[in-house]
Amino acid sequence: MKVLLIGANGQLGTDVSSVFKQEFELVPLTVEDIDIADPAQARAVIEKHRPGVVINTAAYHNVPECEKSPDKAFLINSIAVRNLVLICRDIDARLIHISTDYVFDGRKKSPYTENDSPHPLNVYAISKLAGELFATLAPKHYLIRVAGLFGLAGCMGKGGTNFIEAIIKNAAQKPVLQVTSNIISSPTYTYDAALQIKAMLKADMPSGLYHLTNSGSCSWYEFAQEIDKLVGLKVKIEPKEETEEQAGVRRPLYSVLNSTKLQPLRSWQDALKDYISKRKK
Repeated sequence: MKVLLIGANGQLGTDVSSVFKQEFELVPLTVEDIDIADPAQARAVIEKHRPGVVINTAAYHNVPECEKSPDKAFLINSIAVRNLVLICRDIDARLIHISTDYVFDGRKKSPYTENDSPHPLNVYAISKLAGELFATLAPKHYLIRVAGLFGLAGCMGKGGTNFIEAIIKNAAQKPVLQVTSNIISSPTYTYDAALQIKAMLKADMPSGLYHLTNSGSCSWYEFAQEIDKLVGLKVKIEPKEETEEQAGVRRPLYSVLNSTKLQPLRSWQDALKDYISKRKK
């Protein structure tokens, strides 16, 4: 089966590329290869390859910048998804689209499942929810929500880094780190997410919405403590509390995801150990 991957050099895309190329005919594309916001160009590229599956990991996910540039946020996170839906429908391809835990407002205070109704708090989240609604119009689709991604490639939208690398870097430069203790999420290793997406495809699971995260949950403070345990940071880590509104942007303080459809992945602690081990190599 031919699989066309959009965002192949991103944090999740890098691991999807590594995992998929072992068993599928993979067409990895970056922003230099395809502009999903340009319907004619995107159609020309995808129809040239005529894949059986299109995986979209591309997104505009700088939350503060989305507030400043809502047109860009909706163009990339919503309208571009519509473009992909129309193309996939016409070539009879399955669309696998990646969304986010941020579509929830955090008021539930217990893990969100696929049955819970979204309530986005900011422009980024609203644009991603709109993209979800478009994705469900594809005759064959997996709409996959992830959370707190960390992968060896790092996040392109954050300068090629992630939370783990930021903690390690800052620990080498500061005597004390203050890390948020009241934002609770489900840290998710992009390698594990990539393996699960491949397993879903091979099992030919039915179209629909899926939550995909590592098992368990923690605050960013607890995550930083676990990093310290594994790496041995020479820094004092202190907890701090955030309000729902940070730098003028409302964010969910609780966005833990659970799935009613997928078997649980390994714990985020075990996934972090694997990440640190591979990072050392």
